[in-house]
Amino acid sequence: MTSAPRSPATPAPHLQPLRWRLAAAAVVLVAAAVAIHRLGAAEVCDANEAIEGIFVQQMVEHGILLFPTENGDSPMYKPPLFHWTAFALDRLGKLGRVTAFNLRLPSALYATAGVALTIGFAWTSLGAADAVLAGLVLAGSYQYMSQARIGRVDMTLCFFETLALMSCLWMLSPSTRREPAAQTPGDLAPRYVFAIALSFGVLAKGPVAVVLPLGAIVVFLARERRLGELWDLFTPGSLFVAIILSLGWYVACAVGRRYGFLGRQLASENLGRFIGALGFMPPWYYVKPILVNSVPLSLLVPIAVAAALRRPGENAAPAEAPVSGNDGDRARFDARMLATFWIVTVVFFSIAAYKRRAYLLPLWPASAFLLAWGAGMAARRGLWGRIARDALTAGCIALVIFNFIYLPRREIAECTGGSYRAAAASVNRVVGRDEPLYLYGFGDDPASLLFYLDRIAPRIDGKLGDAPPGYVIVPHRAWQADESEALDLKPVLTVQAGDESLLLLRRGGAVASGP
Repeated sequence: MTSAPRSPATPAPHLQPLRWRLAAAAVVLVAAAVAIHRLGAAEVCDANEAIEGIFVQQMVEHGILLFPTENGDSPMYKPPLFHWTAFALDRLGKLGRVTAFNLRLPSALYATAGVALTIGFAWTSLGAADAVLAGLVLAGSYQYMSQARIGRVDMTLCFFETLALMSCLWMLSPSTRREPAAQTPGDLAPRYVFAIALSFGVLAKGPVAVVLPLGAIVVFLARERRLGELWDLFTPGSLFVAIILSLGWYVACAVGRRYGFLGRQLASENLGRFIGALGFMPPWYYVKPILVNSVPLSLLVPIAVAAALRRPGENAAPAEAPVSGNDGDRARFDARMLATFWIVTVVFFSIAAYKRRAYLLPLWPASAFLLAWGAGMAARRGLWGRIARDALTAGCIALVIFNFIYLPRREIAECTGGSYRAAAASVNRVVGRDEPLYLYGFGDDPASLLFYLDRIAPRIDGKLGDAPPGYVIVPHRAWQADESEALDLKPVLTVQAGDESLLLLRRGGAVASGP
């Protein structure tokens, strides 16, 4: 079995001066402030975020917890853990409607929890000062904090991948000495945390949440010539829990004959993205995002990764002596593991045909640890190293302030054009909740408009003149092209939604419910 498992309940933090515990708490609170500050100020104007919002609306406002759809027919793009989290928060807050704020709140809370987790993990191997620095790095990361303010599943996945990796390292020891299987509840707890983290990752975004952490662990243990310890990360009970939790929703889809959900989740969103069914980007696509997604921190991460991956002994020096009761071998071991995860993730997504910058988000907690580890190593080697660590700390504080001020302003500025919320409110004032409403002529998914309409508006295929009785929302350009074929459709309202000018048309039978 794995030797001398490290419990996350190590007493080391309690031996640290009170000031470091207060500093750690302050960093977590500051990260929460950056994530939540003016969180609902910008409208939900991005289609991808709006789609997730529609699924959350179905859960919160209509009680459809397992199989919500977009606009009445389109299955969920991702598994429901993010949406269930939003539902739970809304129930706790006794909120009956989904807004921009409570749609984004799960991401903000997962991001804050990720900062706390990173600090707590780093504390056990790097010591208090470098653990606080790791939290500051994460709070100062532009990509991490910007994604914390978006109502999508990426931050949920990031948290549980991080928890899986760190709970794995809680179980592993730098020593290669093998000992009997652990039996105490304290020894078994990290195995169940590991299993649950992997399972919840699958419920957040699918099988990739197992492929990447386990793939990195396999590569790491093989490089360490300890591959046999892979099986020690599970017990029969924890493996059973992992299987039940990760597959439960998929089994429910199969039993409920919701094959459209399974097809979208497994074939389109996972395999399809990997092989190129949704598009293709070149293998070097991630070079720029890796280096500039959170400058200047992102420029330093590859250097820290390379330093951590050097063979044990290559950098051996007195500077790696234990600090504040933490073993230098422990710190280097953890750094090698997290650097391996960084490399495996970059290689995996570089090979994949379809790419998004947000796929790199789970690298940031590991990167924060690596930067803090590297800064601590440098500081113990002399004056210039201490100056460098102090400069990194000051830079992170400046970046946190920048994120706090800039992110809400950027989000508001990105919602250019007319207001989707105002346009939907105008339409809903004219069209009664029981009156039929349709969409025609939208080339892209008008998810932001649908989110604020908060109602089903089926698309009309074919000709506009074939529209059934009721109301139809049409882009002005589509109305100009088809007006001659739909003379009995009368414009009753013009609104601006985003960059589109929209017309609300009425065909007999429908009676306006208001002015």
